[in-house]
Amino acid sequence: MLLNDRWIKEQARRGMISPFVPEQVSEGVISFGLSSYGYDIRVADEFKIFKGRGVGLIDPKDLDPRSLEDFKGESCIIPPNSFVLARSVEYLRIPRDVLAICLGKSTLARCGIIVNTTPLEPEWEGYITLEISNTAPLPAKIYANEGIAQVIFLRAEEPCSISYADRQGKYQGQSRGIWLPRV
Repeated sequence: MLLNDRWIKEQARRGMISPFVPEQVSEGVISFGLSSYGYDIRVADEFKIFKGRGVGLIDPKDLDPRSLEDFKGESCIIPPNSFVLARSVEYLRIPRDVLAICLGKSTLARCGIIVNTTPLEPEWEGYITLEISNTAPLPAKIYANEGIAQVIFLRAEEPCSISYADRQGKYQGQSRGIWLPRV
């Protein structure tokens, strides 16, 4: 079952989304906050920009941290045909009977900026590490503290038998900072 704004507000009061913006903010910014059937998260002001200098291969089992340049600022320029890693402003705590899906915003996709679709499993919690690709042949700009993706929430008929927390998932409790791939 797709969950609506009333359910999201109630869960936010219980700490599911923090900080929580109870209405859609859109004037002069890429929208964020509560929507009809989801919540638009913001991107924080810290980024890891893929530069790839001195790296001949991207290996998800052994990503060379030297291929990423740390950057902090009000906006970030993504090089052409490249990507950045970032994190959400919001910390999420997904209930045991809910699966959430993080999807990129169409405003950004219309500029060739794609946010990887990411499932947030039952009882996962943390800041979402975002993978943001620039598919265009020109540099692309994203803005810190503005909307980057929408999270939709789906409730199961009954809680799962083994949650992400039960499995002690490798990305559980992502604290501040951007987490690189783990195997």
